[in-house]
Order: sequence, then structure tokens, then C-alpha cells
Amino acid sequence: MRYVPFMKKRCEILQPNTDTVEQLLKVIKCSPIFASILVNRGMASPEDISDFLNPSLNLLRPPFCIKDINIAVQRIYKAIKDNEKLLIFGDYDVDGVTATTILYQFFCYVGIDVSYYVPHRLTEGYDLQVTHIREHALTNRIKLIITVDCGSNSHEAVQAANKVGIDVIITDHHKISRPSPPALAIINPNQPDCPAGFEHLAGVGVALYLLVSLRKHLRDRHFWHNRPEPNLKEFIDLVALGTMADLVPLTFENRIFCAIGKEVIQDSKRPGIQALVEASGLKLKVITAEDLVFRLAPRLNAAGRMGHAKEAVELLTTIHPDTAKQKAGILNQMNVNRQHIEIKIIDEICQHINNNPHVLQKGALVFTSSKWHLGVLGIVASRLVERYHRPVVLISTKGKEGKGSARSIPGFNLYKGLQACSKDLESFGGHPAAAGLKIKYEKIKPFEQHFEKIVQKMTGPNDFLPIITIDYVLDFDHISDSLIDELESLKPHGPGNPAPIFMAKNVDVLSSKIVGGNHRQMQLRQTSGRTGKTFRAIHFNAKTDPPLKNSFEQIIFRLDWNRWNGKKTKQIMIEDTETFTI
Repeated sequence: MRYVPFMKKRCEILQPNTDTVEQLLKVIKCSPIFASILVNRGMASPEDISDFLNPSLNLLRPPFCIKDINIAVQRIYKAIKDNEKLLIFGDYDVDGVTATTILYQFFCYVGIDVSYYVPHRLTEGYDLQVTHIREHALTNRIKLIITVDCGSNSHEAVQAANKVGIDVIITDHHKISRPSPPALAIINPNQPDCPAGFEHLAGVGVALYLLVSLRKHLRDRHFWHNRPEPNLKEFIDLVALGTMADLVPLTFENRIFCAIGKEVIQDSKRPGIQALVEASGLKLKVITAEDLVFRLAPRLNAAGRMGHAKEAVELLTTIHPDTAKQKAGILNQMNVNRQHIEIKIIDEICQHINNNPHVLQKGALVFTSSKWHLGVLGIVASRLVERYHRPVVLISTKGKEGKGSARSIPGFNLYKGLQACSKDLESFGGHPAAAGLKIKYEKIKPFEQHFEKIVQKMTGPNDFLPIITIDYVLDFDHISDSLIDELESLKPHGPGNPAPIFMAKNVDVLSSKIVGGNHRQMQLRQTSGRTGKTFRAIHFNAKTDPPLKNSFEQIIFRLDWNRWNGKKTKQIMIEDTETFTI
């Protein structure tokens, strides 16, 4: 068998340049542990470190070099002057919903005749289509369409719009799978000939930068003389939500958006955010970046997955607290329904794999069903990638057609893989780690075979071993309040800026109990520790089958504050106890 068993993991311990660490300690005040982590993450100068640890809107790079952005703002300015009807065409995920909201609210403030349209995931599918031009834009006398988080592959729709005199401005961040659509302007940092260096932005980040450019364009033409110039910081809460939910790298602008956005949310006056936070069982003033990703974003996403994403836009745009509370309740129930359906599909697929273990000899997992809810397939695929560490494609079929979601592992570029199989597909789009596709029913089997060959060709055995990157081998003696405070300054965490991971060896379990069904709460002490320090630890989703271990040769863990009833205590968050080192 080519692929090693999926249960194994490999561990890579980072080794910082000791000379660089020593030089860093001479110019900044921090612990050697923290300095090592900074060096491991490519930060060696005091200026880089200061910018990273002190995110500020003043550090944002100007967007004026993004290709076509000047063409776009000139056309929008004409629409404002001539009072043309403007349509914002969005996407149904959190990135698309938040991008739709900020553009809609900005143009409402400007006073232009603006509306928005978000397609239904199940009945209309992704992206701007010819039917949207004929049945919505044309009948509503739209003169200008601005897409957000979509449109980069909408060739036929843009051509249809051009034929009837409707201009299209595309704002997006997805890869373009073929020559660009004939839009008036394409604002997409990921198009091949865009030199701006903003490839990491989410769709909502691209939309915000359009507003930054447009606001300046209007300022230069004295537009704001009769009304206050809008403070775009008021949109950063939604930019943070969309950015974190879309799992783009939390570096450069994205880190600034998310750090400042969390602060804006904590002081939010937006009724929709207030209601969503309350429905999630949270409190505004103490909300964390993790809450945005794991509590708020899933509820906003549930609208597009289980119903219609316009519910999420209506929640974020309403100025009425009662309406916001009602909408948040609807989204909350949708999220509960989503969780139930998700669990059912995961259990079904895992049971199939347990009954047919030979499928794990393949490099990719491709499954099809006519009974699956299309709206949850992306989440289910992500869960299966976490469990089996293989690229996963899930296809929901209806009649002679199928629609699917795909997720991948770090060692396999999913977008390029699907591109290599494009002859089997009706359409596809996405990123190296996540994608969506449409396929004819009779093409599913050939696609599965072709995709498997592509995965084998583009990967090696080590790509199928989950890798845990260790920032530092840390003795319990060196765990302190000040160290955890230093680690806190690295937040928010996400792709491109993961939480620091540590390793400790020879750890004894002094006490242990199972909480919440399958979480193991422990009191730990390191055998070789000189100080005898003990720490509270929690291992979520631990193996609880007896006998529970009373000691570990090594543990892989994170450090964080455990906050409860206004108090905080040091806590070890165990990531893994069974791994091997490379």
C-alpha cells in the first residue's frame, strides 16, 4: 500500500536561529521562549515585531495599485452622479454576506438607488448567472452590477449583461479558472496580472478596499462637503467576521482587520451583532476571536446553508433591535438543524468506511448520495479531512446532475487537482484548500478515478501524515503568567498565524476525570520538573476508553488563560498525546 495508515502523525520541532534570537533579546523586552517563537515565524526586526504585536489601521497599505480599482471607482462615481440603479450581487457564505452588507450600507449612506441580491444556495447555486441578468437586473432597470466574493468565472453572465447595456464590476478573491470575464473592471488580487500583493484578502477585504478608494475619489471631488465623510472603521466588525470565517491567512491586512474588528464588535452598536452575540450565549465585552469563528460565523453561515442567506444580510443591516432579535433566533435554529444533519451524514460516511476499510488505501475519498443536504457538505468534508487526512469530495446528486464540496490537506492543491480533472466537470471554483463543483451524474465515476490518479501524482506518502508543528519544547518550570500574557499578544489565531504549540516530556497525571462526555480534565506535573509545578489541563475529545493513562511520555499542548467568574488561571490545552517525532 502506498499510503501510510491515517492514524499516525508526525511531529516537526522548529529550530530557531539562536544568533537571531540572541540579537532580538538585546533590542526587545521579552522571554527567550517568546523570542524563539517570533523568529520561527519570520520576524527578526523590532519594526516587524512592533507592527505585528500592535495592529493598527494606520498600518494598512493603500489599495490604489490594485488592478482596475481606479476604473471601478470612476464608473461608480458616474452612477452616483447620474443616480443610476446599482445592484450588489453577493455570495451566500459569511464572507459574501458581510461584503454585501458593507457595500449596501455605504451606498445607502451615499444616497444612490441601490439594492442587493444573494442567490439561494440550493435552487440557484454559486455565482452570477445569465438568469440573474435576464430575470432580475434587466427587469429592475439595473445599470451597474457590483459582485462581491464571486464573479471571477461568470463569463456568460457578464456577456449577457454587456449585451443589454449593464456594466459589471467584479470584486472577488477566488482563482480565475480561464480567461477573465469581459467585465468593465475586475478587482481581484488573485488575477494573474495584478501586482498589488493583496492575494491573502477575503472577499470582504477586497470590498472594503474598494470603499477606501471610492471614499477618496469622492473626497477629491468635494462630495463630502454636504455630509460627514463615513468612518469605514464602523465596517471593520463585519470585515473581521467575513475574513475569519473564510479561513484566509491572518497575516498583513487580515490580522489588522481581525484584531481591530474584534474591538469594534466588543463595543458594537449594530443591533444585528448584539442580537447574534446574545443568541450565541456570549457577552459583547468579553467576546474573543475564537467566538467569532466558532459561535457567530456558523450561525451566519447557517442562513445560506439551511435557508436563504438574505436572512443573514437582513440581520446585519437592520436598525431595529426587535427585528434583529427575531432574525438571530431564526439563524440560531437553522444552526441547530445544520448540526443535526451534519452529524447524521458524518456518521453515515464513517460507518461506510468502517465497513469498507480498503477505501483508506486510496489517496482521496469521493462519496456520492442523493439524500445529502447540499448546504452542509463543505463542513462535513472538512470534518472528514480532519479525521482521515485525505482530500475529500462529497457530491449530492439530483436527477442527472450533482453538486459537491471538496476540502483538502496541506500537501495537495485542490484547485490545481480539480483543474486537471476539468474535462469531467461542468464547472468548479475555489482555493487550494476548499472548492465547489458541478458535475453530470454519468461523469462522477470517471471523475473519481481521474481525481485519484491526480492525487497520487501530486502527492507523496508524507503528505498523508498529519503534521504537528512544535514551536518550542517547554518544561513546566518555565510556564508562567508572563509567558501566557506574551502568547496572548499573538492573537487572533488562524491560518498563517496558528496558536503556538508546545511539547513537554515525561508528564504524570495526578488526578483525572471525564467531563462533558468525552473530555478529560487532569492535574499534571512534569516528572523532571525542579519546581514541582502542577497545572490544570483539558483534553477535548480524548480517547476515554479504559484504562486511562497515568503518565505520558510526551504531550503536545497549547497554553491559555482559563477565564471563569472574573478570574483567570493558567491552563494546558492538550492537542495530542500519541505522536512520533521527525
